[in-house]
Amino acid sequence: MPEVRIVAKNFMDMVAALPAMKLDKLYGSTFICEAVLRSLPPLAKKYVLQMLFVDSPVTAKSMEEWLLADGYSKHKVSIDRLLQLRVFLEVNDRKKETSYKMNTKFQSNMQKYLVFGGTLPREPMPLSVTVRLPTLEDLEAYALEQWECFLLQLINSAQAERLTSFSSSLMRVFQRGLLSARENEAPKLTENGFQFLLMDTNAQLWYIIREYISSSEDRGVDPTDLICFLLELSFHTLGEAYNLNTLTDVQKHAIKDLADLGLVKLQQGRKESWFIPTKLATNLSVSLSDSSSRKEGFVVVETNFRMYAYSSSKLHCEILRLFSRIEYQLPNLIVGAITKESLYNAFENGITAEQIISFLQQNVHPRVATKTPAVPENVTDQVLFHKCLKFPGCFFYCSRQT
Repeated sequence: MPEVRIVAKNFMDMVAALPAMKLDKLYGSTFICEAVLRSLPPLAKKYVLQMLFVDSPVTAKSMEEWLLADGYSKHKVSIDRLLQLRVFLEVNDRKKETSYKMNTKFQSNMQKYLVFGGTLPREPMPLSVTVRLPTLEDLEAYALEQWECFLLQLINSAQAERLTSFSSSLMRVFQRGLLSARENEAPKLTENGFQFLLMDTNAQLWYIIREYISSSEDRGVDPTDLICFLLELSFHTLGEAYNLNTLTDVQKHAIKDLADLGLVKLQQGRKESWFIPTKLATNLSVSLSDSSSRKEGFVVVETNFRMYAYSSSKLHCEILRLFSRIEYQLPNLIVGAITKESLYNAFENGITAEQIISFLQQNVHPRVATKTPAVPENVTDQVLFHKCLKFPGCFFYCSRQT
């Protein structure tokens, strides 16, 4: 079975894909330069710092002399990334020898940052104005509620109790590739849609942010301005209040959309109004592979294929229903079972065995997370076995993996 993958790029992949002129425009901001520096591989960071105060080009051969014998592969990855982001520019002299010089805008801003210190995009509002702000626990609960409500609406689930204020045209942008619709039929999840729901929250967020940015020109907004603002948000302090009057018109419009997603919480005072970044916003610069920001798991799978999910989330119930049979739901417990029929139904909808296993492993309850393996081996073996029964062509591949 051909596997369909949703690629959830991070910010630096989107930054690297920008035209040279727009990328140079981004480097007019000191904190954008800092964000790019933070995102680089360790060796690439070292190269930037070594060349930060060097004005003349450095030859590729000279840089290779800085390496240890086994460091060439890391060197190549680092140079490629620096060139993609236009932090380094390639120069060829008369001898056709390759040299590298630093992007002058990036170099100038980083020099100022190191010498004079960085300045934040905006200062938090004093407590005397905002008085009482939500606790970090309340803020996390708000972000989770907003995100789950958005996802339920995104998949047109009847479980959505209230609608977000996203326009129908913008919601269609987010649903692009996730839903398919025929005449006189309700929209249905595509293979990508089913796979999207099994992603962790961080990966889902990146997919949505990517769609939001890629469609910005249709709304008359420069994607560079959006990327810049979203990267700004990652430098704000979690739980602090920031004055809405400090935002541009484009940013004010975007902040309302981000509030619907749960990235910020909007509040109105007597005279001033402000936004409060949640963890979803401050984690925007976190790598997709960084597990430190992932939430606590909730699923326990037993060797008899019964599944207990300690959650009151309607979204969790809908996701588990994609590959298991839900038997009943209590206020804080979902009870189900992984059956042959439920697995075949999942495979028919484009969900792979590997995705099911990965979802269970990433969302195991803390009580069983310390066990090895956290998901019983007979369960993972049977999921792969039924995949091979359903799609005989994959038997050789699975046998090699085990």
